[in-house]
Amino acid sequence: MRTMQAVQVTKAGGPLELVEREVPAPSAGHVLIKVQACGICHSDSMTKDGLWPGLAYPRVPGHEIAGVIEQLGAGVEGWQPGQRVGVGWHGGHCGHCERCRHGDFVLCQTAQVPGISYDGGYAQYMVAPQEALARMPDDLSDVDAAPLLCAGITTFNALRNSGARAGDVVAILGIGGLGHLGVQFARKMGFVTVAIARGQDKAPLAKELGAHHYIDSQAQNVAEALLALGGARVMLATVTSGKAMSAAIGGLGLNGKLIMVGVSEEPVEVPITQFIMGRHSVQGWPSGTAADSQETLAFSAMSGVKPMIEEYPLERAAEAYERMMSGKARFRVVLKPAR
Repeated sequence: MRTMQAVQVTKAGGPLELVEREVPAPSAGHVLIKVQACGICHSDSMTKDGLWPGLAYPRVPGHEIAGVIEQLGAGVEGWQPGQRVGVGWHGGHCGHCERCRHGDFVLCQTAQVPGISYDGGYAQYMVAPQEALARMPDDLSDVDAAPLLCAGITTFNALRNSGARAGDVVAILGIGGLGHLGVQFARKMGFVTVAIARGQDKAPLAKELGAHHYIDSQAQNVAEALLALGGARVMLATVTSGKAMSAAIGGLGLNGKLIMVGVSEEPVEVPITQFIMGRHSVQGWPSGTAADSQETLAFSAMSGVKPMIEEYPLERAAEAYERMMSGKARFRVVLKPAR
């Protein structure tokens, strides 16, 4: 019997525990992946704290997985052992619900999520269905690829589906785990990129990431500053504050759109007259499919977009998780299992 190291949660609110487990075997339509790197995402708290309905324990968290296929299950086609792959939030779909029948696989009514629906990437090995796999470019490292499979795809996919065109003003609200990638993607897509964050100390980082303009939300009226630049065609809200989104929404230009990817319990207040007279809109955007992940990885490798990361060995997963949850990480935390 082959064994592996894995980090699991045994009950809602329980600690992350390093354990020895048997290496799983892939069932039909699935593959066994040797994990090379796994990012830690704030959404992993859903597993640790039992916030996902019907979550079964024990469970290994992790949905930002970069690895190598080690074994194919029966019936798997188009994939080979030794192939580098990524697995993100979209971890499988039913294929027969109404959303799947319309091609909205990421919104499947019984969608699977690695680390929630089945054991994820806080381990040396994990099993995933073939429809969750994304091919990984050879010139993209495992540790750089892992965060792109959640934070990366979310910002990249939202921007490329936003309707903005090269030369349009695009504002990124927040420079954190999502926002620092959003700024890079916006610049590489040819947008006039405006970074918005709190404090003048963030200005050098914003410019380093590719922003043409920086707005300090503590010292400036964000809406007025954006309007002085012509108004935002798209504002990508990566912050976890509905209040901050509401304060910035007045900076939308004609036909401007606020796209929300940061999750907040606070509502966003919309100025109705402004929205009517400016033909403004508000939209939410959820991650993307494995094909979207694959295109995110390819674009990132081609254009040089990289996450800023802090690396930890798998056995320090509990420490790494707390580092991420504290908000002090710059900006993504990545686990590396022992080889």
